[in-house]
This record gives sequence, structure tokens and C-alpha cells, in this order.
Amino acid sequence: MICENFGKCGSCTLYELDYEEQKKFKIDYMRDLFGSFGIENFEWFSSKKSHYRSRAEFMIYHDGDAISYAMHGLHEKSRALIAECPKTDEKIYDLMPKLLAYIEKNEILRKNLFGVEFLSSHDETLAVLLYHKKLDSFWQSAAEECVLDVKLIGRSKNVKISVNGDFVKEYLDTNGERYFYNLHEGSFSQPNRGVNEQIIGWILDRIFAAKRADLLELYCGHGNFTIPLASLFQKVLATEISKTSINAAKQNAALNGVQNIEFARLSAEELTCALGRVREFKRLGGMDIFAYDFTHALIDPPRAGLDNISREFVKGFANIIYISCNPQTLERDLKELVKTHEIAHFALFDQFPYTRHIESGVILRRMSSNK
Repeated sequence: MICENFGKCGSCTLYELDYEEQKKFKIDYMRDLFGSFGIENFEWFSSKKSHYRSRAEFMIYHDGDAISYAMHGLHEKSRALIAECPKTDEKIYDLMPKLLAYIEKNEILRKNLFGVEFLSSHDETLAVLLYHKKLDSFWQSAAEECVLDVKLIGRSKNVKISVNGDFVKEYLDTNGERYFYNLHEGSFSQPNRGVNEQIIGWILDRIFAAKRADLLELYCGHGNFTIPLASLFQKVLATEISKTSINAAKQNAALNGVQNIEFARLSAEELTCALGRVREFKRLGGMDIFAYDFTHALIDPPRAGLDNISREFVKGFANIIYISCNPQTLERDLKELVKTHEIAHFALFDQFPYTRHIESGVILRRMSSNK
């Protein structure tokens, strides 16, 4: 990827390395971090070299009536003004200058704007405009006049105005199947579509031969992994704390005609308490969570990893599928999980080229001595 912002923008920190050098850098780092686990080789899954991000966020810099996209600079307290960003997918990349020019000419849309968030799919693009001022009917009227091919949302404190929808329709192709999703603004979605498809395919391939009954998924989001994996299990119980994500997951299951999933709006800690009969939750709505025969647990936690209670809880499953966005907390959690389980597969997914970030996938199986 060639980018005029390399060396100025703080987003891409490995800009001096070509892609093969980045790959070596990341694999060497992971070998050092996980050397004590006896991992010598990782499965590696590459990204596109450019136009790979379907989510992107930018600050807005004002200079009189002129505005620019901006990112935090490579050096502390610096700012980089961005004319274009080749890591964004083609739809966002093409829209960015057009949207900026349109907003710049409209005082109502421009005034007090401090950020823009983009979300794209194969066919649609959504932009969220973030404001310090409270939005009103004048802003809505100005936004409704936009002739660009984009779904616009305005956000200010306690106010959200959707002009022409608050989600994009997406599909993922993996292992010969196509899965459909509505990706909602405000609900987490994987930022690298191509790598996301590879993660799903990797999980499906690696657990296909295992003995399977029911699946428990923690941190299910909008059903990104839940829906493809449901075909391999008799029943699935998927949990997520976000109400927006749970509602989206239910919609996405219906879109794909999947009927063997129950979604519960519980945190990982709350579900642990519920299954341990420590506490009952009205949000389960009469769901019989004790009727499952769980053979697998899928966890995709935030950067903080697993809390102590959840870490002990997942040890009770014969098979653990752990998707991690933070190698440090993954290493901490694996130190405990390998006391009862062995690592069967370990993969690295390059979600974020030109950065030090690494997405990992680990599949663990309970050791025979702990059955």
C-alpha cells in the first residue's frame, strides 16, 4: 500500500516494512510471547494490502470555513490531516472526499462537527456525523437534501437522527456458503471483511471433525460467528450484553433462516452466574438454559480478555474456541486454560496490516486426564 500519510498518521505504525516484513515481525513477536506454550508454528491468514477496512473513524479539523479529516499523529500530541486513506475499502475511499466537500459547503452540516464514522458493505455505505451541538429539525432537513449515495446519521448528546436508515446490508462468503447480515450503526462488526471470512472458515474447518452437540457463545455481537456455526450444532445459546447487538443478531438469524439459536442479553459474568444457579435473570424470559448439552464454547472477548470467573467457567467445556484481539490478555488467559486443556490449533489473522495489532484464534481441547 502506498499512502501519503505514512510517517505522519499514527494509525499505521509499521509503514516502513513491506508486507512480508510485517508478517515476519508479527510472527516473531507471537513466537516470543507464546514460546512457553511450545508453539513453533502458527497458521497465518493474510489480508488485502489496501482497501481492507469496512469501518473507519476520523476526526474533523476546522480552519475557518474549511474542514479536513484528521487522525492522531505518529508523534505524541500531533495531528495528521488526511486527504485520503487507502486502507479504507473502495466505497468509503470514494465517498470520503465527496462527503467532506458537501459538508463544507453547508454551514448547518459543518458547524460543530467533530468526527465522522464510516461503515460499508459490498453495496452500501453509512456515515455517522458527530456533533458538539444538539441536532434539530434544521440539521435533519439539511441532511435529507444530501444527494450522495450514502446513509446519513447525525449524533449529538442524547440525540440520534437517521436520515435514510441506520444499517447496511452485508453478506459474507465462506466455505461455499453465503451468509447475510444487517450491520447496524453502534453495533460492533469486524473491520476487515476478507479476513473475517477467513476466520469463520478456519473455525468451521477446524471443528468439523470434532464430536459436537450444542454450542455456547459468549460475546456474540450481531451473530457474525453464531450464524455460520449453527449448522454444525444441534442447538446454540448465544449471549451478548448489548441490546442493539442482540436485536441485530435475532434479525440476522431470521435473514438466514436459522432456527436453532437462542439469544440472551447477558454478560459473560451474568451467564456464568445463571448456569451456576447463583442467580436468576428475568432477561432469560423463561429460557431453559439447563437443557443444553454443551460440547463447545466460543469466546470473542474485548481487549481485556476474560475475567477470572468466566475463565474458570469455560474450563468446564470439552472444546474452547477463543478468538482474541489482544495477544497480551490471550497469553494471560491461556496460562490458566492449558492447565486443563491442550492447544490443538493456533492461527494468526492479519486484520490490521501496517499496524502491530494481531487477531488470533486458538482451539483448545480438554486433556484426557481432566475428563
